[in-house]
Amino acid sequence: MATHRPPKKRLNHGLGEDDDGLTPDTETTPLLAASSSPVAPISDAKVAQAVISSASSPSSSPPSTTTSPTPPSKPKPFPSRPFPKTQLLLLCYARLLEPIAFFSIFPYINEMVLLNGHGAIPESAMGFYSGLIESLFSLTQMLVMVLWGRLADRYGRKPVLVFSLVGVSLSTGLFGFARSIPQMILFRCAAGFFGGSIVTVRTMISEISGREHQAVAFSWFAVGGNLGIFVGPLLGGALADPARLYPRLFGGVWFFETFPYALSSLLIGVLGLSAVVVSALGIEETLPSLKKKAQRAGDNINTNTNANANTEEEEAETEADPESTPRPLLSTRALLSSPGVAIVLYNYGHVALLAFAYTAVVPVFWASRVSLGGLGFSPLQISLFMGLTGLSQAVWLLAVFPPLHRRIGTNGIMRVCGAAYPFFLGGMPFLNLVLRPGTKGGVVAFWILAPLMLTLGPGVSMSFTGVQLALNDVAPSHETLGMLNALALTLSSGLRSFSPALFASLFAVGAGSQIFGGYLVWVVLVGLAGVFTVSTRFLPEERGADGDEEEEDGGQV
Repeated sequence: MATHRPPKKRLNHGLGEDDDGLTPDTETTPLLAASSSPVAPISDAKVAQAVISSASSPSSSPPSTTTSPTPPSKPKPFPSRPFPKTQLLLLCYARLLEPIAFFSIFPYINEMVLLNGHGAIPESAMGFYSGLIESLFSLTQMLVMVLWGRLADRYGRKPVLVFSLVGVSLSTGLFGFARSIPQMILFRCAAGFFGGSIVTVRTMISEISGREHQAVAFSWFAVGGNLGIFVGPLLGGALADPARLYPRLFGGVWFFETFPYALSSLLIGVLGLSAVVVSALGIEETLPSLKKKAQRAGDNINTNTNANANTEEEEAETEADPESTPRPLLSTRALLSSPGVAIVLYNYGHVALLAFAYTAVVPVFWASRVSLGGLGFSPLQISLFMGLTGLSQAVWLLAVFPPLHRRIGTNGIMRVCGAAYPFFLGGMPFLNLVLRPGTKGGVVAFWILAPLMLTLGPGVSMSFTGVQLALNDVAPSHETLGMLNALALTLSSGLRSFSPALFASLFAVGAGSQIFGGYLVWVVLVGLAGVFTVSTRFLPEERGADGDEEEEDGGQV
């Protein structure tokens, strides 16, 4: 028979309800925590009063055994929090900087390598140096991502976010001033080192959105990342070497002729500094322990005029509330050993590998001749198809993902995408098969099938957001969320550092030797997609929407 334990003593301002019905000291992020109170929730006033009365009057007579007591009614859930639109938009703006900084150099990196090689680098070796400099961002990011996650868990999300944004802005802004290959490497590594903003933004979105809004919030997060991937190369290519591209405006200007790539990097640095200002002034701290301390300090300032009484109240409440101080941080090994973490991280890395591979292969596939296994697109057609793919992804993420997530859940979406992935990737060489005969009917069939496939196929991008939600769900506690995201992004950065070159090379080998008819890379990708289909079946069960699986003693959430 269940018995009630007496409630822990709380001071006056922590017991009452606000006007909106929420209890300030027990309000936590539904995604990762639930109330650990041993008494009935305050939303059920009769049950709470009965428990308090019985606890405060131990000598009172027990209830009559002749009358069956009325069973307590089911506690009513707390009202849903409002959707944090303003904070979400500010975080998405901060999120833009990382992909813009990463992709902005792609349009001009080859020219810059030849220029800064001062004739010592032959054109045949240009690709090696440009590929090295491109990948150093991700390699360095991989090495320090866990550090940023630890710092965010210990000192707060906001200071780490602002500091990393400052570093990325300055190092990216200075990249265009590099006059040698070592300087390019230095600035690129510095940008990767300070690229911890992405792990902080992911963690903060998890904490502000809660379970009821996280599907919509991370859909916007994904769209923000895609926007950065689009804007970065656009700015980099449009503003590189302005003295040559826009001679009427910049021709003959010493600065732009001496530093032809400075304008592009400076503009991106200014955008980054604007994100610094927006983050410093507008974004709120979300680390639960720091957030509670700030709220408590504000309450003390407003309600206490006696400094001694204020100090005594703060000490008493700290002792009464175990969540007022952060829990000890888990080691990396302990975190990886937590239930469900390893398999979710595996799926996170697998879906990232598929995404990086497709992104690297498809532009080459579109541009290659039909006889080599490609589609023979012109640059304009490639741009149009890239735009169609991006638009389709945005529609799937913003319009389809949230209602579908409410209907079938995170695991359901992951398994649907896992089942669809082999067909989506296998459809690419099928388009080439349609064109290879060179018939008019084949061309007509291609222009019917290709837009249809590139409209429906990007639906698999829902797995990118779905696996992030699965990662949030297996976090053992608030305090480990930053570290867990850091581990995931360390894995992702490591894969991004080598997978584009690997799969682009596989396409080149297949096209050159006509292995599997030039479809070698697609055979490999379909096989990898099949493994992903299987791995999604092993995802851990989702936790309840009310977050009631948190252990009472502060254990796993």
